[in-house]
Amino acid sequence: MSKLRTTISAQSRFLSTYDGAENLCLEEIYTENVLEIRTEVGLAGPPQKSPVTLGLEDLFSTHGHLNEDADAVLVVGEAGSGKSTLLQRMHLLWAAGRDFQEFLFVFPFSCRQLQCVVKPLSVQMLLFEHCCWPDLGQQDVFQFLLDHPNRVLLTFDGFDEFRFRFSDRERHCSPTDPTSVQNLLFNLLQGNLLKNARKLLTSRPDAVSAFLRKYLRLELHLKGFSEEGIELYLRKRHREPGVADRLIRLLKGTSALHGLCHLPVVSWMVSKCHQELLLHGGGSPKTTTDLYLLILQHFLLHASSADLVPHGLGSGLLRGRLPTLLRLGWLAVWGLGTCCYVFSAKQLQAAHIDREDISLGFLVHAKSVVSGGAATLEFLHITFQCFFAALYLVLSADLSPSLLRQLFNCHRPRGSLLARLLPPMCVPRSEGQEGSTAALLWEAEPHNLRITAAFLAGLLSREHGGLLAEGQVSEKALLQFQACARKCLSHSLHEHFHSIPQAVPGEAKSMHAMPGFMWLIRSLYEMQEERLARQAVRGLKVGHLKLTFCGVGPAECAALAFVLRHLRWPVALQLDHNSVGDLGVEQLLPCLDVCKALYLRDNNISDRGVCKLVEHALQSEQLQKLALFNNKLTDGCAHPMARLLACKGNFLALRLGNNHITAAGAQVLAEGLRANASLQFLGLWGNKVGDEGAQALAEALGDHQSLRWLSLVGNDIGSVGAQALALMLEKNVALEELCLEENHLQDEGVCSLAKGLERNSSLKVLKLSNNCVTYLGAEALLQALERNDTILEVWLRGNTFSPEEIERLSQRDTRLLL
Repeated sequence: MSKLRTTISAQSRFLSTYDGAENLCLEEIYTENVLEIRTEVGLAGPPQKSPVTLGLEDLFSTHGHLNEDADAVLVVGEAGSGKSTLLQRMHLLWAAGRDFQEFLFVFPFSCRQLQCVVKPLSVQMLLFEHCCWPDLGQQDVFQFLLDHPNRVLLTFDGFDEFRFRFSDRERHCSPTDPTSVQNLLFNLLQGNLLKNARKLLTSRPDAVSAFLRKYLRLELHLKGFSEEGIELYLRKRHREPGVADRLIRLLKGTSALHGLCHLPVVSWMVSKCHQELLLHGGGSPKTTTDLYLLILQHFLLHASSADLVPHGLGSGLLRGRLPTLLRLGWLAVWGLGTCCYVFSAKQLQAAHIDREDISLGFLVHAKSVVSGGAATLEFLHITFQCFFAALYLVLSADLSPSLLRQLFNCHRPRGSLLARLLPPMCVPRSEGQEGSTAALLWEAEPHNLRITAAFLAGLLSREHGGLLAEGQVSEKALLQFQACARKCLSHSLHEHFHSIPQAVPGEAKSMHAMPGFMWLIRSLYEMQEERLARQAVRGLKVGHLKLTFCGVGPAECAALAFVLRHLRWPVALQLDHNSVGDLGVEQLLPCLDVCKALYLRDNNISDRGVCKLVEHALQSEQLQKLALFNNKLTDGCAHPMARLLACKGNFLALRLGNNHITAAGAQVLAEGLRANASLQFLGLWGNKVGDEGAQALAEALGDHQSLRWLSLVGNDIGSVGAQALALMLEKNVALEELCLEENHLQDEGVCSLAKGLERNSSLKVLKLSNNCVTYLGAEALLQALERNDTILEVWLRGNTFSPEEIERLSQRDTRLLL
């Protein structure tokens, strides 16, 4: 135990920067990411609350379990979101005795390293030979692990980089008998081996199958840095006077770059290139490709002699290093095609990588080397491997337009990249020669191909045409490549839209984006050509665009706005269950003029984002509906929302459920409602408006002529608030549905509402479930129903009725739903 703690402490104490150039004390540099429990949608039960934002100490939370009998906890996040660093921090806290002390043993593994293991392994061999070898009593130690599995934690980093797809077909239950490394891992995750030991794995979302989710106890989403997290990281990274302040001001003034920084790997790149960024001022990168070219320039300049340092990537800088870049690019392509991300000396030699190539800094020593194995190298990050693969495709002299057509062309999906990215199209395998670029790309993982394709589009943009001229590509060939990419991307987006079934007569055409849709949008954005974006969406008419659970962050929002703002017809844009955040809201603003509705449920949006959104919404004629429930809104959002209600004469629906709005916020919203004459739907469920807030809203809505639906579910409303709502019912002639479940109305409040019903002629549905109502309150409602022919349903489920009372009440009036 002592040896294991000491070993893991030594491995975890310092955070090697991506380029391996320096070691930072993890304790000083670590910055918390946004970590949330994955929410299940479509399940029966009470209205869902906002996802709980967790701290690192909550990794093994007792809340939100998907399968109580499972052992595995999964942390998913996009490439560069900080998954590996989160694990390293967890390992350090355990080794230092500061947290996770319920585990006596922690065994960390890297999936990209494990997949290199060829010989069969048993559980004992995996733990002792590939993590930490007990110097004495190996059998006794192993027996202790088998006897006390609940005190054991195994971590597997980078499950998406494991070349084998998860399967539960081959069972292996013996902890001492060897089996293949993939079968060993899969049976550990299922619990067939070391049952009750915790297994923690990280992965990109695309690699997580439905089969794997069956064996998950908990799934967590790592969503990258918040806006505050970006600032905190940069201040930790730059302690020199004034540097961090200048860099933060630069980011806040260039929203596109600021949006990219929610990924920690991008924040590191910005930090690494801070001198270039501060010197360029207004010339900051807009796209991911721009940023990776900037860091390429940074590394090339750093490797150049001081008196030969040119300006930018032109002036012969790239040409001087072209052989090195081509060799690194070929290694990247070969690695993607063979699912190899850690390279041995033999593999480097086969790719003709020499010491000078390595000294450039893009290949670094693998962060965790299998015990007893030879030293291996890896790219700085998987995104850098994809970038170099794309760079090779555009710089290599032996590439032809036909290969690019194979990559992008959706006319003939035979072996096309589109076919790989838009499953489940059944297409034949590419006929490229074994080991060729085409054949390797066919075998690459789709999530890596998407990243590579976006880089490829960015490199083929007009802006970077001069840069590519530094390579071996002729100007004529380059123009052919660019024209081919534009044509295929535009056509692919059209094909994507036209594949949607025709709308039902009388309804708008609705589209739920397929897996490749965001790739197409990101690729169009990387090219940064307005004319291309306009051409890509020309003639497209879709009433509702649904992008839920699509991993949409600030960078994707910028891409969506860049393309969708050219739509000619208004669209309802649904972005529920993503990572938009305040930065993403800012990126979406340019396309607000074509949005008739915007749905942003569960997106970590705060009052700051809402203020920016409302400011632009007031200038948008089209926007009529806004859904912001399950976010981080407080009373601070009430003033801009009240202004929106008061000033926007065509606004129809506002849903702010499951936030943190209190009576003070409700009172401000009520002022906006008094000046409003158009709103039809108002949702405030799951807040804390209480009696005072209910009173303010009721007084504002007494004479409202258009509101049809009001939800105040779960708002701590008692009898006083119910009395105010009853008075509102007496006056209001428009409201058709009033939702008051999960409050504290009791009989007194229900009796007041019953009196209001007697004088109301518009309400059709009254929901009073779970309000501690007894037979007395139900009797008052029955009397009111005798005088009211308009009401169709009164919900009373979950109240305090005996079975006999339920039977009796149901017979007296079938409109009571008990």
